[in-house]
Amino acid sequence: MDTTRTKTKEDQTNSFDLADFNSDHELTQERLDELISLNAEYARREEIFSSDKEKLEADLMSNPLSVEKAFSYFGFLLGTFPPAALFTRFLIDANNVEFWVVVLLLVVNVVTASAGYLSGKLIGKITFELEKFSWHSMLLALPFLGLLWGIISGGAGGFFIFVFGAIFGAMIGGLVGSVALPAFAIFHRLLKRGDKIENKHFMPLAYGISLVISAFILGF
Repeated sequence: MDTTRTKTKEDQTNSFDLADFNSDHELTQERLDELISLNAEYARREEIFSSDKEKLEADLMSNPLSVEKAFSYFGFLLGTFPPAALFTRFLIDANNVEFWVVVLLLVVNVVTASAGYLSGKLIGKITFELEKFSWHSMLLALPFLGLLWGIISGGAGGFFIFVFGAIFGAMIGGLVGSVALPAFAIFHRLLKRGDKIENKHFMPLAYGISLVISAFILGF
């Protein structure tokens, strides 16, 4: 009888020890994962900020925009205003246009704006990496990246005007992108702090570039 009780007590003790060990192991793993995450975040901040002053300025931003958001919004504006200006110019010159043509152009405009917005996230990431290079290298690469961006957005919208429309849209979009992206990236590199730009700096910059290109298309 005593042997049975002793064995039962030992089994219970071993069970409790095993449970405590598993609990301690899980707690240690959680703390280790948290430490690794904090170290990774610290390393990322050290990589994107050139100085403590830049870190402080980024932390003091009242309405910051990440790289992905800034370029997505800029892509949306580029996909909206320049094509709208081009279509407006066409409607003015054409004088009398059927209603279905106007609807088609509106659809094309919506698609180009959407394509510019959706592709802007990837373009922003690539541009952010290019901004780490020298000014000379960055400015050499950006027109080609802008050309690709414009071809994607313009070609997507022009697809709805059959094959010719896709080709024409890609050509116009590529031309706009090759000019707009370098212009935006220059100021973005100067105004950003780490990987963010203040919204009050982004708004006049993005709208200004988009509207200047639109005005040029309209011939003002």
